[in-house]
Amino acid sequence: MDAVLIENLSFKYKDQSSLIEALNLQIEPGERFGIFGPNGAGKTTLMSLITGLLPYKEGSIKIWGKEIGSQKEEVKKMIGLVPQDFSFYEDLSPEENMEFFGAWYGLDKATTRRKSKELLQVMGLTSVAHKPVKTFSGGMKRRVNLAIGVMHSPKILFLDEPTVGVDVQSRNAIIDFLKGINKDGTTLVYTSHQLNEAEDLCNTVALYDQGAIIVKDSLTNLLQTHRQDGLEGLFLELTGRSYRD
Repeated sequence: MDAVLIENLSFKYKDQSSLIEALNLQIEPGERFGIFGPNGAGKTTLMSLITGLLPYKEGSIKIWGKEIGSQKEEVKKMIGLVPQDFSFYEDLSPEENMEFFGAWYGLDKATTRRKSKELLQVMGLTSVAHKPVKTFSGGMKRRVNLAIGVMHSPKILFLDEPTVGVDVQSRNAIIDFLKGINKDGTTLVYTSHQLNEAEDLCNTVALYDQGAIIVKDSLTNLLQTHRQDGLEGLFLELTGRSYRD
């Protein structure tokens, strides 16, 4: 069974032309799957559709066989989301945020406390667990964002620019953590402008532009087929070199 199966998905915002038209995509369990495209290609919209944040009327999106449109509560238990925008309360501490989101995920108090302690330690945040998040650096906030997104041990984790604006140390720590949970069975679906980072994290890549998948394959096969030595060259060859706003 596919981790994600999208069939004939079409979507447009009100009073706009079609942004996605008859899109088909499969993501297998255990993959570290990267979705890349130019600015304005619709990557965040696609992620919002797959995670149930945006409703769709045409086509089908299934997460492990569960249709998002009709089985949203069941799907919610299986997915985690680390959005580009911070998804926590800045006036609360990391521990208080995790208590809130643990309840939202339906975790009992004992499980929430255990997961909070584990994740704050892994993220290097134990010493600031009781301090307001608004006092944190960008890298620390990214780690809080990630801890919240994985505290219910999702089967599949969606990451939209998870390391934007962080220092090298935080970026490496986040990537190492993501590789670790993938090794333990969590499927990753990732989008970013950090192409060097993507080469390190992703084993399968889809290039996405103007609502369509241009190409999808293992990164190794794509680089060999298109005679490129890195994802940046591949990206420019397949999506063009013109300015995108």
